[in-house]
Amino acid sequence: MQLGIIGLGRMGGNMARRLMRAGHDCVVFDRQQSAVEALALEGAKGSQSVENFVNSLAAPRVIWIMVPAAVVDATVEGLQPLLSPGDILIDGGNSYYIDDIRRAKSLAQSGVHYLDIGTSGGVHGLDRGYCLMVGGDSSAVKHIDPILKALAPGVGEIEPIVADQDESTAMQGYLHCGPAGAGHFVKMVHNGIEYGLMAAYAEGFNILKQANMGLEGREADAETSPLRHPEHFQYDLPLKDIAELWRRGSVVTSWLLDLTALALAKSPELDGFSGRVSDSGEGRWTVHAAIEQGTPAPVLTAAVNQRFASRGEDEFALKVLSAMRYHFGGHQEKK
Repeated sequence: MQLGIIGLGRMGGNMARRLMRAGHDCVVFDRQQSAVEALALEGAKGSQSVENFVNSLAAPRVIWIMVPAAVVDATVEGLQPLLSPGDILIDGGNSYYIDDIRRAKSLAQSGVHYLDIGTSGGVHGLDRGYCLMVGGDSSAVKHIDPILKALAPGVGEIEPIVADQDESTAMQGYLHCGPAGAGHFVKMVHNGIEYGLMAAYAEGFNILKQANMGLEGREADAETSPLRHPEHFQYDLPLKDIAELWRRGSVVTSWLLDLTALALAKSPELDGFSGRVSDSGEGRWTVHAAIEQGTPAPVLTAAVNQRFASRGEDEFALKVLSAMRYHFGGHQEKK
């Protein structure tokens, strides 16, 4: 099957490679022509412009966009005049599901199908495959089934939880979740959960790292809370070995733990990382949805806020706290 891909970054390029491995034809475009040229050398048909890209695709065209959420609208607007009724346009990035609902309605007026596909797999997806969460009309989803099947991981060695799941494509690693927006809604919550899991691992390993606090002297002054029982914190724990240990038989084992163990094995002090953690929007949108639903999500909310704090977004708030302590009690900041 032929597929056009716009956006050949960390995931888009590898998705094209995985599809070509499975025998599919890929037409590719990216603003960085070096990325286009690299894939052309591997068998893809490269394009020098959006117009050339669209004209290189056979009808009905199937186009998969893998670009940041902030530029999806501009990309769609550039493509829409070039598309024909029956064409299928897919956004596989991390867009806000409400934007998908709007785009699907707009494109439907021109007879163009719009699918939103939450794509998880990161830089490892080329070999592991991608977990695909699909939203949009069923006829378009059915049409691209060979593409979804090739990108997904497949059943592999994972047994179904219950036998009657055997007929679901979920067993293959992809699923039509519902109408427009459903795919990105599911991916949004997926990433919100990811934020919470990552924060839990990070906080847990930080507690382990600080378990030697009793071996270090602590200043005795009015601005320092005393460590009442330093004898209780006398452990220099081997974090990389604990991470490796937990990978075997523990209930907290996961791919995220595998990646944590890898990072600690390479650098026990995680040299090279500043601790500034970005967020691309999905965690915020998950919290927004929870608030609108009235659904409690304290863990996911805290995880999003932790990312804000990692970037210094709480700096002024902390200055306010320090100023209040100074003015009501004369407390001086410790240097």
